[in-house]
Amino acid sequence: MDRTIIIAGGGPAGLSLARSLAGSPHRVVVIERQGEEVLAAPPPDGREIALTLRSEAILKDMGVWQRFPRDEVHPLREARVRNGSSPFAMAIDPQQGDALGHLVSNHLIRRGLFEALDGQPNLELRCGRQVVSAETGPTGVAVRLDDGTALAGDLLVAADSRFSALREQLGIDASMTRFGHTMLVARIRHSLPHRGTSTEWFDHGRTVALLPLAEGMSGIVVTLEDADARRVCALPDAEIEDLFANYLGGDWGEIELLTRPSAYPLVMTYAERFSTTRAALIGDTAVGMHPVTAHGFNFGLLGAWRLAKLIARASDPGAERLLRRYAVQHRLATLPLYEGTRHLVKLYTDDRLLARPLRAGVLRLGALPPVRRMMGRLLSEARPA
Repeated sequence: MDRTIIIAGGGPAGLSLARSLAGSPHRVVVIERQGEEVLAAPPPDGREIALTLRSEAILKDMGVWQRFPRDEVHPLREARVRNGSSPFAMAIDPQQGDALGHLVSNHLIRRGLFEALDGQPNLELRCGRQVVSAETGPTGVAVRLDDGTALAGDLLVAADSRFSALREQLGIDASMTRFGHTMLVARIRHSLPHRGTSTEWFDHGRTVALLPLAEGMSGIVVTLEDADARRVCALPDAEIEDLFANYLGGDWGEIELLTRPSAYPLVMTYAERFSTTRAALIGDTAVGMHPVTAHGFNFGLLGAWRLAKLIARASDPGAERLLRRYAVQHRLATLPLYEGTRHLVKLYTDDRLLARPLRAGVLRLGALPPVRRMMGRLLSEARPA
């Protein structure tokens, strides 16, 4: 092996980078605090990931897409956005093919990534371990694990969550936007068809979204203030089912709760920079998105893919010019949507009377044909990486 690349974090972004480096002459070491049995068979966590057309192409190239069960890949044919009690909905259509993308459960993506790594000759997995200290310098990186093991390498990649301790050790700050809200995700069955359409509406005091899965089944995403979310999670199934049915207002017919809600506090993060001396950030460690635009995983995958393209065959994968190029590319790809999403969420969670006309006006603007086409291209990423 020529050089050593150490990836701290075996989540989707870290595994995507490891897989994208298959065939590279460099040694790849992935350090993950969870056990290998969890990586091999991750439990369902309630999250349904909207994969863009570009992400689908990348996953196919990595040999991961082909591993998803066909009956667990669900087309997203249209997206509709509503505001409050208004019947008006802004529709977003695909600009290429017959779908904006596809929905796949997060645990299936993680499992597919892990399976694709099986037998990769340049890969070493260190599970049940985590990085406790790291030093980077002009000539290399030194990492110490929680069991005292010392590792040396040429590039350190931090992929250890939006609350990354490693990012802080590397001296990189991150802006954080805490919304005081929690996202609840579950699966429901409903008697009326969804026709492959996702619907999201910003009601007063909550946001509700339905993500189309198998016919008659959807993922439901309810965003509430933290205290309200905790109260909902403590309710018995029958009461949660009644509450969700009330939120949906009968638009999907009879409702049956299939899984209990999983809760995720909502925090957006954006690192002040994506690289430093012999180190790079990917995934949520670089950009932690709000789920409203469904780009968190897509950005993580794109960042890993782009970084791999730059370093896979490089004589020195930790070279400053390569990491700077990655940082610039990833910032240009992510910052506009990150800031747009942050301001959009603040607007549509503002229930003051003065904000309501503005909320309605922005939605009407989004219904204009040029804006609809732009939104369709943006959400599907129907263009090459």
